[in-house]
Amino acid sequence: MIEQRPNAANPPNPTLNPATLGLLAAWIAHDLEEVATMARWSRTRVPALRERHPRVPERLWRSVTDVDGLGFATAVAFMGLIVAAAAADGRRTDGRSAFYQAALNGFGLHGLVHLAQSAAARGYTPGVVTSPLIVVPFTLWARDRLRRAGVLRPTRARDAVLGLGLAAAATAAAHAAARLIRRLALVPPGGCRSFTPHGAPADHRGAGRR
Repeated sequence: MIEQRPNAANPPNPTLNPATLGLLAAWIAHDLEEVATMARWSRTRVPALRERHPRVPERLWRSVTDVDGLGFATAVAFMGLIVAAAAADGRRTDGRSAFYQAALNGFGLHGLVHLAQSAAARGYTPGVVTSPLIVVPFTLWARDRLRRAGVLRPTRARDAVLGLGLAAAATAAAHAAARLIRRLALVPPGGCRSFTPHGAPADHRGAGRR
C-alpha cells in the first residue's frame, strides 16, 4: 500500500494531529511514571519477586537491577527519539504511515503487557498506573480517529505481532545504546577500564606496580 502524503490534491488533515502527535505526549506521560518509580521499585520489590518466582532466569532479574537511574533515563531518551519519529511520520502522512500505526499498536499492547506484569507480580510495577489511564485509552481513541478518517490499516494478527515486536525491538535497542554510552563514559582517556561481574568499574591504578 502506497502512503499518500498531503499535497495540493490531498490537503493535510489537522484534525488528526491529536492522534498522531498525541502519541508522543501519551508516551511521555507514561514514561515519566516509569522513570520516577523504576529505581525504588527494583530496589525494594525485585528481591521478593526473585524468591517468589525462582524459575525466572537470573539474567532477567539482572536486566532490571543492574540498570541505574542514569542508564534507565538514557534508554528512555533514546526510546523517545523513536516515538517522536513515529509521531512525526504519522503527522506528515495524516496517520497513513505504517511506521506510525505499528508504533501506535505497539504502544497500546505495551500497556496491556504492563497490566499482565502487575497481575503476575501481585502488586505495583512501574508503568501500570498510566497504562489503563493513558496508554490503552489513547491507543483505542487514536485508532478510532484513524478509522473515522478512513486511513486505519486493516487489523490482523500479524499486525499486532508486528506492533509488539517493534516496541520490544525499540526498547532493546534503546537499552543497548544506553549501556554502550555508560561504558564509554567510564573509560578514561588513553586507557581502558574493566568491569566487575556486577557492572561496577574495577580500579587498576595500582596494577603493574611492585
